[in-house]
Amino acid sequence: MKRKEPIIADTIYHVCNKSIANYGIFQLDQNKLRFLSILEYYNNLDNTAKYSDFLKTNPLQYSNLLIRPKRPNVRFIAYCIMIDHYHLLFKTTNDRLSNYLGQVENSYSHYFNLKYNRKGPLWQSRFRLVRIRTNEQLLHTSRYVHINPTTSKLVTKPENWKYSSYNDYINDDALKTIKEISIENPNHYKSFCEDRIDYQQTLKEIKSLLLE
Repeated sequence: MKRKEPIIADTIYHVCNKSIANYGIFQLDQNKLRFLSILEYYNNLDNTAKYSDFLKTNPLQYSNLLIRPKRPNVRFIAYCIMIDHYHLLFKTTNDRLSNYLGQVENSYSHYFNLKYNRKGPLWQSRFRLVRIRTNEQLLHTSRYVHINPTTSKLVTKPENWKYSSYNDYINDDALKTIKEISIENPNHYKSFCEDRIDYQQTLKEIKSLLLE
């Protein structure tokens, strides 16, 4: 099915997708790392071999999605890998986003089905895509992505979740290199995110009650 709005180069998007039947496809740390490694591998346009073929002669490796290759498909701004879904926030460099995410999801599906001796689709649907149009929307989306683990009560503090870019924001120089985010002070960004945790948890609980 074709998307109503075409994907545009040099545009910021929030992308997410969920496993079929809320299955814990990222329950194990090694599975989260595998998915991150696939995201990183296919984001480099100089990598032309299939990821599975690449692994035949190279060990599984992952550095950091925020470290951008010379020829990326997207420029990552933030990310978070949860138990049954993922959130990615990035700026496109071309109009091949569907191809990039298709390679990522297909590669992980093949790995997961082979590992657990299962068949059939792994994803609930085609990935969801929201275009980010303003700086305010970008800031709020990055916060939503980073406090997702606390909203779901997987950890008490977002920095305790290893599989997101939050620690890069508050501990490293990521905010100085990611020019799209307007908050450059790590402490200010930390306060901006953590002041929203209780509200976000309450909102999720209310939503859950309304749907039950």
